Amino acid sequence: MSNKKPKTPKGQRTVMGFDFGTRSIGMAIGQEVTGTATSLGAVKARDGIPNWSDIEQHVSEWKPDLLVVGLPLNMDGTNQQVTFAAKKFANRLHNNYRLPVETQDERLTTTDAKARLFDQGGYRSLAKDNVDGMSAVIILESFFEQLWETE
Repeated sequence: MSNKKPKTPKGQRTVMGFDFGTRSIGMAIGQEVTGTATSLGAVKARDGIPNWSDIEQHVSEWKPDLLVVGLPLNMDGTNQQVTFAAKKFANRLHNNYRLPVETQDERLTTTDAKARLFDQGGYRSLAKDNVDGMSAVIILESFFEQLWETE
């Protein structure tokens, strides 16, 4: 008997999002059916490499059907140095957890995250872990919006 879970239909999947950074990686969990996401905070990274057991803990707990990594692009849509590191991170996620991984344009998510957090709690809410986690939320929400636009 296989211990693989049955494939969840598109539109009903649990999706885990990542805001990749070289020193910190924000995480969020969301549901396609509602198009909403919740921050899981951030995990520390060294040169873009996280402590994989921190991510494993969240993957094991939430059992996502899909992983989405924010793709940092220049404002004109071209790649920057960190774009390649984010793609490498996405590949490692796929290899480590054998889950499908997609990327999502993340231009301006940090700015949006800071604005949302400030509205919720002023300057005290702008801690780096909060900003990275909220950026992951925004990456997932924009992924869901794009998904429904293409349906």
